[in-house]
Amino acid sequence: MYIDGAWRPAAGTGAIAVVDPADERVIAQVPAGTAEDVDAAVRAARAALPGWAATPPAERAAHLTALRDALAARQDEIAATVTAELGAPPPVAHAVHAGMPVVVAGSFAELAATYPFEERTGNSTVLLEPVGVVGAITPWNYPLHQVVAKVSPALAAGCTVVLKPAEDTPLTARLFAEAAHEAELPAGVFNLVTGTGPVAGQTLAEHGGVDMVSFTGSTAVGRRIGALAGAAVKRVALELGGKSANVILPGADLARAVGVGVANVMANSGQTCSAWTRMLVHRDSYDEAVALAAEAVAKYVPGERVGPLVNAGQRERVRGYIERGIAEGARLVAGGPDAPLPAGYYVRPTVFADVTPEMAIAQEEIFGPVVSILRYEDEEDALRIANGTVYGLAGAVWAADDETAVAFARRMDTGQVDINGGRFNPLAPFGGYKQSGVGRELGAHGLAEYLQTKSLQF
Repeated sequence: MYIDGAWRPAAGTGAIAVVDPADERVIAQVPAGTAEDVDAAVRAARAALPGWAATPPAERAAHLTALRDALAARQDEIAATVTAELGAPPPVAHAVHAGMPVVVAGSFAELAATYPFEERTGNSTVLLEPVGVVGAITPWNYPLHQVVAKVSPALAAGCTVVLKPAEDTPLTARLFAEAAHEAELPAGVFNLVTGTGPVAGQTLAEHGGVDMVSFTGSTAVGRRIGALAGAAVKRVALELGGKSANVILPGADLARAVGVGVANVMANSGQTCSAWTRMLVHRDSYDEAVALAAEAVAKYVPGERVGPLVNAGQRERVRGYIERGIAEGARLVAGGPDAPLPAGYYVRPTVFADVTPEMAIAQEEIFGPVVSILRYEDEEDALRIANGTVYGLAGAVWAADDETAVAFARRMDTGQVDINGGRFNPLAPFGGYKQSGVGRELGAHGLAEYLQTKSLQF
């Protein structure tokens, strides 16, 4: 474990095997943290909190800049590690999993130096102060990005952190800890405990020395984390599931909208909470869109452009949803539940047509390379379908012009919408409506999650 500025042996003897999902081989083992490990990390974070909170923002920014530089210097190693433990194809691992976190870390280094931690309102001075010790629990699907998106703003705000990464991808988190050490963060400011969710994760969430829990993962686990935090009256940030709609309005560039939409779902083998897994197409363009989707998905060959799913359980979950879609009457246009390769946790990239809004594949998060294409009658029908799930994380709208797309997007119950193929912005707030979560990550809004407010009256 990395605790109080040094690597130290775990308290127990349990271990977690790390498996390469491309060939199912065990490639490493990491300690399975116990309550004793979590307690040691939290105590270190609490001891470091007063000094770090009092550190001038410019100095915190300098440490974050050093962290960014350390991550940048390790990009090749990070990419290779993500490929090994997550299965991401090397080009994706390098550009997305190793490259984007460097940009995000840099953005919080800049924010730490420029954010208005103090402001005047009438006869009051309003102070924005760190929440305290943050327990960060991160998922496996973007193993470095999710760590950086929590730890960087927490450190920028003046909080100290205990990180519990997903058990499937702990090696990338260990590289982050090495980079944090190279950035010469004061001892105890950042701490890493590897372990399972039910043991290390739950202990961290309910620990009396933790002031805030930031969790990214499934809505089911998020409910439990939220209940634990709520019972203790702790601050909580939850980035949970999604079932995002890709709405293609009449007059849009259909070929581009379908092609980009399929690519969006195939990215990271479909293991993206914000993936546009529901493609909504007007009835007059529906058959053409289905043909275009079948053509587009054929380019995503398992083992080449599409990697495996992270583990055997995830593979069986996705196969189960594909079988359920067939059983419910959806038309299989491409893919299917059978294994595409003799080894590895691969699933065939799959496209369903004739999907209706009440089907499980149109309502539940599959978290795999599966696209459901739904038909709508008019714009009001499209809006009803788009908003007709318990989720509201992301989405896309395509139209003949941006104004039409924006007008539709304003009516969507979701936290982020791409307009006519708009690019991802690491400075824009990311987070969901409804059961997709509480709070926001990235940019100034992401930093604000880790601050609490004090007003001084004169």
